[in-house]
Amino acid sequence: MQVTEVRVKLMGRKGERLKAFCSVTFDGEFVVRDVKIIEGPNGLFVAMPSRQLSDRCPMCRNKNNLRARFCSECGARLDESRATRNEQGRLKLHVDIAHPINAACREAIEKALLDAYKEEEERSGELDYEPEERLDFDEVAHSVSSAPVPGPVESPEQPKSEVPEQPEKESAKEEAPTGKPTEKDEGHSFGQGIL
Repeated sequence: MQVTEVRVKLMGRKGERLKAFCSVTFDGEFVVRDVKIIEGPNGLFVAMPSRQLSDRCPMCRNKNNLRARFCSECGARLDESRATRNEQGRLKLHVDIAHPINAACREAIEKALLDAYKEEEERSGELDYEPEERLDFDEVAHSVSSAPVPGPVESPEQPKSEVPEQPEKESAKEEAPTGKPTEKDEGHSFGQGIL
C-alpha cells in the first residue's frame, strides 16, 4: 500500500499546537481525512482521526462523554473515575477511527504527511500562495459518481403527466392574537379555546 496523495490545510494561527489538517490517499483508491499535525513537546507528530469515548448513565441509559460529571439527560451525578488510563497515566478520552497497525506503516505515513506539511509551509511564504480548500462530502460524492443514475423508463407513447400550476393564494390577513381566527385559520379548529 502506497501513499499516492497528501493534501494539507494549514491552520494559520501562530502559537497554537494544531498546525494542519491533512487527507491521505492510498493507492489512488482510499482516502482518510482529518489527520492532524500537532506541535508536541518533542516536535511535530501525526494524530489519526478519532472520536470521543462515551458511556451510558446508570440511571437513564443516556450516552455521555467521559469528561461529563453529570448526565445531560437526567442530571444524575456520574462517577468521575470511570475513564480508563493509558500507559502514561493520562485519561483515555478518545479512540482512533483509522490508524496503522504496525510501526513500519506508521513511519511511512508520518514521513509522507510531515514532508507534505513542510512543503506546504514553505509554499505559504510565496506571494501567489492559495491555501488548500477542504472538500465537503457533497462535493466528493458528486465527483465520485459521474455516471447517470438509472431512473424509470418512460415509453414514447405515454406523454409525461403534467402537473397543473396552482394559482398563488393571496396573502392571508393576520390579526393581533385576540382569540379570533384569521383568514388563514378558518376551517381549522385544532387548538382553539386552549388559552
